[in-house]
Amino acid sequence: MNNSYHDLVHQTFDFPQEGLAVKDNNLIFNGLDIKKLIDKYGTPFKLTYLPKIGQQVAKAKKMFNDAIKKHRYEGSYYYCYCTKSSHFSFIVEETLKHGVHLETSFAYDIELIKQLYRRRKITKDVRIVCNGFKTRQYTKNISQLINAGFKNVIPVLDNKAEFDDYKKSIRAKDPVNIGIRIATNEEPTFDFYTSRLGINNREILEFYVDQIKGNTKFNLKMLHFFMNKGIKDDIYYWSELNKVLNLYCQLKKICPELDSLNIGGGFPIKHSLAFNYDYNYMINEIVSNIKSVCKKNKVAVPDIYTEFGSYTVGESGAVIYGVLDEKQQNDREIWYMIDSSFITTLPDTWGIGEKFLMLPINGWDREYQEVHLGGLTCDSHDFYTSEEHINAVFLPKNIKSEGPLYIGFFHTGAYQDQLAGYGGIKHCMIPSPKHVVVEYDKNGELEDWLYAKEQTAQSMLKLLGYIR
Repeated sequence: MNNSYHDLVHQTFDFPQEGLAVKDNNLIFNGLDIKKLIDKYGTPFKLTYLPKIGQQVAKAKKMFNDAIKKHRYEGSYYYCYCTKSSHFSFIVEETLKHGVHLETSFAYDIELIKQLYRRRKITKDVRIVCNGFKTRQYTKNISQLINAGFKNVIPVLDNKAEFDDYKKSIRAKDPVNIGIRIATNEEPTFDFYTSRLGINNREILEFYVDQIKGNTKFNLKMLHFFMNKGIKDDIYYWSELNKVLNLYCQLKKICPELDSLNIGGGFPIKHSLAFNYDYNYMINEIVSNIKSVCKKNKVAVPDIYTEFGSYTVGESGAVIYGVLDEKQQNDREIWYMIDSSFITTLPDTWGIGEKFLMLPINGWDREYQEVHLGGLTCDSHDFYTSEEHINAVFLPKNIKSEGPLYIGFFHTGAYQDQLAGYGGIKHCMIPSPKHVVVEYDKNGELEDWLYAKEQTAQSMLKLLGYIR
């Protein structure tokens, strides 16, 4: 029986796959020889492969527009990028190159919007969907943006009191478009039944009639719908979508200005070689369902908005580690100790038990063994011991005479830096790793550059007050 790591993968999965291949026993990620980057920069480091972002945007746009054409759907599709998944300038600016619009979630996002405008990355025509529970500063910043002439800003009301802030602070001459977020119900296995965000759907009609209808300063343009578990082909998703569609039709009959349905984000990304999700089927079913319900109620179909974050940037990211040593703690458990920490670099693995796509960078011709991966902190939860498709981790044997073994966690581009905090103080003072960015240069060739060096002890000591 063949027992190299390469054989294990070929016997278990359909491999190679899009963006992943092996050459000379080294992993190739989207055409990049990761081992060469390791030789150049050392480990650990974070990697951002910017061209993947445009590929993801183009893929989703094509699928939605194909579905619209197939079903003779009379509305339009708008792709929004939710900035909270990664705020880095090179990420947001890359998304904007591909004709996307933006979604915000906090007051400081509006400052980001202003900077993008000053740098001529956007115009005042860009669509900006403002989501989240709004602090007073957030509503103030949104109002300032609208007052400054950003005519396609859509504040999405998370609660009824939020509307009062806009009535007081918005001074635009033309009517301002607003949205309402619907508080959705979750499946029984979730930690709560109804989302803490949004307005109860039983109260929305009355709220519209009492507060918005007849107000010449505001138009209700959008209904917003999002489920925490994402867009999945199950009874709970389709049931909630149907409730939203029926509410849309009820409102549309008394609110002609309403013309948009925002289905939020929630497209999954590949966290395993066994990943199988039919994006085309889901998009076609969504478009078909919307048209069917609207036709039944004899109302015009809405424009469709999405707010893809993880789907947009997740598959552009990776974190690369070196194996420092191997420890056998008992007869059964072998530990590979990495040169960083899962808690500080991939907090989702620790906080919510997320599994990422994990593969060795080199040593694909070596025999494999079951291992546990341990981080550098003293925290007992700083480990990674199972993959999404199996309750185990298999990696090539760590043969020191053949040089260090390196491993990579892929499709980590969304939320990890936002949750861990970029820079700053980390658990056990483990430094933030280097950050390498890969993009196309002016000649269309791939180039890599160092966005940030590894965090220094001095920078942390300064934050802690030891250096003034």
